[in-house]
Amino acid sequence: MYKIIKAKKLVEGIYLMEVCAERIAKTCLPGQFIIAKIDERGERIPLTICDYDAEQGTVTIVFQVVGASTLRMAGLKEGDYFRDFTGPLGCPSEFVGEELSELKKKRMLFVAGGVGTAPVYPQVKWLKQRGIEADVIIGAKTKELLILEEEFREVAGNLYITTDDGSYQRKGMVTQVIEDLIEKEGKKYDICVAIGPMIMMKFVCLLTKKYELKTIVSLNPIMVDGTGMCGACRVTVGGRTRFACVEGPEFDGYEVDFDEAMRRQGQYKAEEATAMEKHKCKIGRG
Repeated sequence: MYKIIKAKKLVEGIYLMEVCAERIAKTCLPGQFIIAKIDERGERIPLTICDYDAEQGTVTIVFQVVGASTLRMAGLKEGDYFRDFTGPLGCPSEFVGEELSELKKKRMLFVAGGVGTAPVYPQVKWLKQRGIEADVIIGAKTKELLILEEEFREVAGNLYITTDDGSYQRKGMVTQVIEDLIEKEGKKYDICVAIGPMIMMKFVCLLTKKYELKTIVSLNPIMVDGTGMCGACRVTVGGRTRFACVEGPEFDGYEVDFDEAMRRQGQYKAEEATAMEKHKCKIGRG
């Protein structure tokens, strides 16, 4: 059993939880994920790690309510428990394996969209702890849906925020900010890491390819089982079939077939809608 020591609603539909998981906290690295299971009959839910504290033995997750299981998870409170909390799973971000002296020479740009802001945070924090300051762009639909702003201000070299409706700071998509930084401000980068909705990552890659800026993306949005057994996370990368949960979740963005990945991402929508209705009915009867 894994105790929840902090449960917080960040914005509408997005929640943060800090969980006691000592072994995971001591071994995980940025880019990896866990599988949470509420009880013995609950669904396995893969979630990227937002933060971890090896000394305190805690792991922080951030999730968005997208179906019956995450809706149920959102109802958990401080003092409740997860039946299973398994990890770390997946491959760490590739830069954690680089020589620090070489890594410090690189100019890095991170692009985060929506709930994808959460898995970007441990990467930028990891770099900051090693004396490397990266630029970060965060995109959200509105100011009310922006998460982790204060946390990023403590670890980012420069933080740029944009909202679709212009309700906070810049107005427009993250791609416009990338273009402005490179074209108008003369910024030069060696690598870009983009994590967020599939459509966002696709258009970031289309833009950065124009600048020959290597771009890494995370395919965690298509993971279901988290072990490679269900096959739901298979995607074509560089003309080959790859499994996001065991070979990723991060890949070279230029090689990802995003259109195929987005089709696969939507294949369970009917089942999710049915499960959500059943869950709401149970709540109504209670």
